[in-house]
Amino acid sequence: MWRYRELLPVRHPHRAVSLGETVTPLVSLPGVERDLGLRRLLVKDDGLLPTGSFKARGAAVGMSRFLELGGQELVLPTNGNAGAAWAAYGARAGVKVHVLIPRDAPLVTRQEAIAAGADVRVIDGLIGDAGKESARLAAENGWFDAATFKEPYRLEGKKTMGLEIAEQLGWRLPEVVVYPTGGGVGLLGMWKAWQELLQLGLLKSERLPRLVAAQSAGCAPVVAAFQAGAATTEPWPDARTVAFGINVPSPLAGGLMLRDLRESGGCAVSIPEDAIQAERTAAFRREGVHLCPEGACALAAVRALAGSGWLGDAGDVLVLNTGSGLKYPL
Repeated sequence: MWRYRELLPVRHPHRAVSLGETVTPLVSLPGVERDLGLRRLLVKDDGLLPTGSFKARGAAVGMSRFLELGGQELVLPTNGNAGAAWAAYGARAGVKVHVLIPRDAPLVTRQEAIAAGADVRVIDGLIGDAGKESARLAAENGWFDAATFKEPYRLEGKKTMGLEIAEQLGWRLPEVVVYPTGGGVGLLGMWKAWQELLQLGLLKSERLPRLVAAQSAGCAPVVAAFQAGAATTEPWPDARTVAFGINVPSPLAGGLMLRDLRESGGCAVSIPEDAIQAERTAAFRREGVHLCPEGACALAAVRALAGSGWLGDAGDVLVLNTGSGLKYPL
């Protein structure tokens, strides 16, 4: 991903903290295409990045910039994959990383962070509770709080998803991009990337994708706010979902996500829990594509939108698979 170094905020990319981040593939789903009557359906599989998730993008850029600014020790809350990624990149950089993770987060991600040498503290509660403890520890110990949207550089790393998609499709963009939405860093990062490419004159069309935020019915604050026409999100009560990476009941950037969804002409869709699991199983058995639960939520959103007629005669529809299915036993 460092091929896009001129569009990233790292001043010395030749000294970047890197674990070999690569351009991730666009994988077709011909069986689902036929079922839904779509012209082309693609999955961008970020499960193939270092640490097995798209969180490697944000960690690579965030940790690189942290070092350039003289940082030495940081703390962050996580639903799992971000903690594992920042722990690994911290090990690479020689930075001490403290991770606050909810007890119900996927155990493998906790074990990853521990194995990478991070100080991992388990929190009884959700990501918001971990965020409060992260802020407290940062203030008490002088650590940098690298929580989502409390530092600006992980968004710049996630931006590379949008840059890759554009390049992979010959500098034309899909008509619809469906993103499993929790904190929303990737959604905002992709939209930022496409705006920058427009300004640079690199896109062959000024038409930008319709963005879709896919959420579980068990935690859907963005969907509720979008459907209500609200300008920001309200806390989601009793949040719980098998797609734990998007179990974010009070996203800090809720208002920004709603703005970008509307500006793109997109929408927000919630998916029942049983449909997430069914989509995951079907994609693996029929297409050989091993989605994480969050990616399956996004693919199930495509199915729902096709059924409602919202997709219309859309050309390319692209789904983000944000992590490796190997981390989540079927």
